[in-house]
Amino acid sequence: MMYAWWIAGALLALAWASRVLDAGAGMRNIADISRASWDPAPAEGPLVSVIVPARNEQESIAQTLGSLVAQDYRSLEIIAVDDRSSDRTAALMDAAQSGSSGRLRALHVRELPAGWMGKPHAMWTAAQHATGDWLLFTDGDIFFRPDCLRRALAFAQSTGSDHLVLAPRLIMRGVGERMMLIFFRILFFFGHRPWKVSDPTTRDHIGFGAFNLVRRSVYDSIGTHRRLRFEVLDDMKLGKLIKENGFRQDFVIGADLISVRWAKGAMGIVGNLTKNMFSLLRFRWPRAIGACVALLFLNLAPFAGVWFAPGWSRSGYAVALVSLFFIYVGAWRNGEVSPPYFFLHPIAALLFFYAILRSMILTLWRGGVVWRGTFYPLEELRRGMV
Repeated sequence: MMYAWWIAGALLALAWASRVLDAGAGMRNIADISRASWDPAPAEGPLVSVIVPARNEQESIAQTLGSLVAQDYRSLEIIAVDDRSSDRTAALMDAAQSGSSGRLRALHVRELPAGWMGKPHAMWTAAQHATGDWLLFTDGDIFFRPDCLRRALAFAQSTGSDHLVLAPRLIMRGVGERMMLIFFRILFFFGHRPWKVSDPTTRDHIGFGAFNLVRRSVYDSIGTHRRLRFEVLDDMKLGKLIKENGFRQDFVIGADLISVRWAKGAMGIVGNLTKNMFSLLRFRWPRAIGACVALLFLNLAPFAGVWFAPGWSRSGYAVALVSLFFIYVGAWRNGEVSPPYFFLHPIAALLFFYAILRSMILTLWRGGVVWRGTFYPLEELRRGMV
């Protein structure tokens, strides 16, 4: 039994300490395009087509489109797609178009063709109308600072990027949202190393629905969203296709260049994860069970081990906890959460455990996924995965 405590502690110490050290070194190499060095004077650059799919986004779509129309990058067209909304989204898009001085065009999808999910179809539809050399895929609830696109294009052109991903600032309100979102970010950085995506020798890839800027030629060469027509995680899978086809991918940060409130409250985040988590695990229940075990081991065992492990075998668990605490200190320095949120880490882990199980059980029980009022059968989802 003593050996088991030592082995588990050593594994946890190695896992957390190595990833923290890797992230600490790697994040220094990620460009912050909100800095003055990436603030070129407005110029006539290549035409960018911004694609905004939206379904039932009446609370945010007017602000999103308004912030895009106000971009100080001149070579810009905006194509907003109403994907069968049942609220006022379509009317708000039309109103924004009339006041956009020709920068914005609104399209309306009345029926979803067989073999497509709504969002990939909306983005593919808009791309067929786009005339830009670059395509920016974003969401209907993102707020853009006026200089965002100009800075992003300056970086992409200077580095030769084919695909540029900009991390959004997450608007967090209340203890539950902060607890869950910082935990989600920790998990994301643990599983996906964004500082490695530009390295062609690694398999690390990335994609954010908030900001996927892609060369049109690259988008066409990977097969467009037709390759992703039944992908729940279309943003990440777009990045996967781009990286696997040998194109250059870059990840940048940018303070508040773009911002989003992803969900309301801790349970709102659990609700969003219910759609995504089983898809991330390729709709396979053994993967989901394995992910639950790994999640609990990595995130609860360090806290349990420092209390219950015998003697010096506690040292490995302590190293894991110290490493984890440094992550929260880093988040505090970035103005996201304060260090005491470290003590809520086990609660967030249990809620994520619940989200994975809920996602698996509901998907298997229903035989598919219900997203924004549309049912997508499980077998079609599995067949359509990249």
